[in-house]
Formats: sequence, C-alpha cells, structure tokens
Amino acid sequence: MAKFAVDPAYRAETLAVRAGQERSQFGEHGEALYLTSSFVFESAAQAARRFSGEEVGNVYARFSNPTVTMFEERLAALEGAEDCVATASGMSAIMALCLAHLKQGDHIVASNSLFGATVQLFNNILSRTGITTTFVSHTDPTQWEAAIRPETKLFFLETPSNPLTEIADLRALTAIAHAHDILVAVDNCFCTPILQRPLDMGADLVVHSATKYLDGQGRVLGGAVCGPKKLTEEVFKYLRTAGPTLSAFNAWVLLKGMETLKLRVEAQSAQALQLAQWLEAQPQVERVFYPGLPSHPQHALAQSQQRSGGAIVSFVVKGERAAAWQVVDHCRLLSITANLGDTKTTITHPASTTHGRISPEARAAAGISEGLLRVAVGLEAVEDLQADLARGLGLIGG
Repeated sequence: MAKFAVDPAYRAETLAVRAGQERSQFGEHGEALYLTSSFVFESAAQAARRFSGEEVGNVYARFSNPTVTMFEERLAALEGAEDCVATASGMSAIMALCLAHLKQGDHIVASNSLFGATVQLFNNILSRTGITTTFVSHTDPTQWEAAIRPETKLFFLETPSNPLTEIADLRALTAIAHAHDILVAVDNCFCTPILQRPLDMGADLVVHSATKYLDGQGRVLGGAVCGPKKLTEEVFKYLRTAGPTLSAFNAWVLLKGMETLKLRVEAQSAQALQLAQWLEAQPQVERVFYPGLPSHPQHALAQSQQRSGGAIVSFVVKGERAAAWQVVDHCRLLSITANLGDTKTTITHPASTTHGRISPEARAAAGISEGLLRVAVGLEAVEDLQADLARGLGLIGG
C-alpha cells in the first residue's frame, strides 16, 4: 500500500485530513473500508510469521484491520503520540488502559469530577479485581499528592471536567505523579487535540471517546488510547485477547468525521462563548460554568492549557430540578440527549442522566446540583439556541 508521509511540521487541519491514509492497489483517493473478518496468507510460513509478530501485516479483525489502522495513525498524529490503539467505545478504552497497566492490589487516584460511567467503572467493576480508587478534588493538586500510597500506579482525570468544565492543572499533576513513578492518563474528549494536547504537558496516556467530537455527527461509537509505544503495546495485548474492538465501518466513519474536526471544534467553541455570555445575563440563571468566561475560577489556567474554552456550557437555574426540567421540556430545537460533540446542540440534566447512577453524596462532592443543565453547543445559529432556551427560562418564577 502507498502511505501518506506524515511530517510533524504539518498543522492539525492537514493531519486531520491526510494522516494515516493508505491506498490499495486500486489507488483510491478516499480511505478504503475493509469489511473482512480475517486475512489470507501466501504460505504457512507467512501465517506463522504474522501470528508471531515477526512480520508486520494483518491477521484477524479482532486486532488488525487496515481501516482501523488508518484511524489509529491519524489520531496519534493529531495528539502528537507515538502510537494509538482503537477500541469499541470510550468506556472500553478506559477499561483497556486500566486492565493493561494495573493488577490486583494497585491503587488509582482519580478526580471526583469524572463522567458518571467512569466512576461506576472504578467503583463497581475494577474494585472486584482488587484495584481500588481514591477520588480527590479535580482542582487541588495537594489532595492528589496526599492521596498517594505505595501501591498507587495511576492518576486518572478528564479536563475540562464533565459537566462543570473544571480545569485540572496538567503540568502540576504530572510533575507530582512522575516524582512517584505514577502514570498519568487524561481523558481528552471535551477538548480534542485541536484545543489541547495533554502529552505535550507531561501526560503519559490520552483517552478518547471517539463517539463525541472525533465523529462529530452522532453516528457511531469508538474509543482510543494514545501514547508511547511502550505503554500502548500493553493496551494492544489486552485488546488482542479480550476483543473490545473498533469495527472497520466505525473507523471509516470516524476517519471522515475527523476531516472536519478543526473546523467544527473551533466554530462550536466560538458559539459556546456567545451562549455562555448570554446565559450570564439571564436573571433566571444562578451561575454559568464555561472556561472561556473570566468568571470561571480556572479561566487563567484554561487559557494556558487550551486554545479556547471548548463547546460545553453548563449552568444552574433557580428552582432546582423542577425548573431545570422545565427548561429542558420547553426546548424545540435543542436535542434532549446525553450525547455531546454533535453538530446538533444537545441538552441534558446531569443529575438524572449522565450522573444519575452515582450516589447523591458523590454528586454533591462533584458539585452536580439538581438545577444544573449541560449544553453541548453545535453548529446552529446561536441566536436560535438562545431563543430556544429563553422559552423555558422565561417560565421560571412565573
């Protein structure tokens, strides 16, 4: 196959369109979709070499497929990573990372502002294997250092956090972790490598739910782990055996979505800033959480780590759950769904959806109140988004 040569000097928009691209013997311009469960060898000797790893090449679609490889190479190039391993979903990427690098008796220090499903994974699934987790303040590095034990092997966080868009100090946390030989894994779903590259700030591994912005149109599920080969090869070994595999079709869809990643993320972020500024001026809104606003407690830190505030805006309305649901139920344009990263703007009530399965105490510790709403801003006219939210906001207190 003919492969596009990746030059590290190429900018993100070029990498998003070209990196990882391979052409078959037919010379196709678009990325090929390889729908096959297995691959044929020229001889028994070649089959043996492929299975042993002595010869590079595809073997079986559970752990090797040319379309999936193209996706992996493109995302690795965008993140500035040596390697990438694709998985079936964002959650399977986190599971693969943890089971590849942790064992019974190991300990994780994690942010108390993680996505609800990630909290469930750590508390209810990994705990069965003897891997324990201590949750600490997302924004206080001293708590992370104080939580370290001799058996601590991993710091895990996402920044900005979901849904309050809190910003973790990546440089400070990686310095603390590396002083104790601890790995740092960062979920970069909210920013994508267009706005933030955690590896450049010292992180060891980056996790993605490709379902979100990498696809960008709410079509397929996917996940990935990016980092140095010495770390991702352990994730690959887990994937090869356990099989949380990204399908070739989903990889192909993701490749096409990534071509417009920079355009979408930058446009959505600009719209989110406008919406956040408008929400701050609404009397029915108690507080707005958006890193691009000067009122955000980590605004300066966000500016030092991110290229913009991103496309997620969360806000608290007066009147608790009843008022929040009223706003949601009166939306005619915004999609009522917990997904994010779509070209269509979505709205959700985190306390009863994305974080509904965690305990009330855990929600309170994460700052997720009953009046909180999360909006993932899409590409519609921001004036139309404002009008849609104003319909429900106008009924609060009335």
